[in-house]
Amino acid sequence: MSRVGRPALRPESWSTAASKAAVRNLARRWTLDLKERGIRVNVVSPGPVKTPGLVGLAGPDAARQQGLLDYMATQVPIGRVADPDQIAKAVAFLASDDASFVAGAELFVDGGQAQV
Repeated sequence: MSRVGRPALRPESWSTAASKAAVRNLARRWTLDLKERGIRVNVVSPGPVKTPGLVGLAGPDAARQQGLLDYMATQVPIGRVADPDQIAKAVAFLASDDASFVAGAELFVDGGQAQV
């Protein structure tokens, strides 16, 4: 799984960008390498997700945590952060027979953040 975000101009972001590109390229390569075994490989790239790890970045204060979530929602075109179950449903779809013809793809589950 790869996290989505707007391109950053910070000097330290080169390693993050390189890591994301590597994950996407591994999925494409493994799709070819594993096709004879019937294994499909895809990438899920979530946007901001309301998890204990995310809200914990704001510290223990509930108001600050909500403020962080509110700010992050302003960065997402649909105006909210995801719940973990929304990301899980996307993963479950890719693992299901309904996605049996999806391979080597990157599914953005980010409220439109990577597309707008």
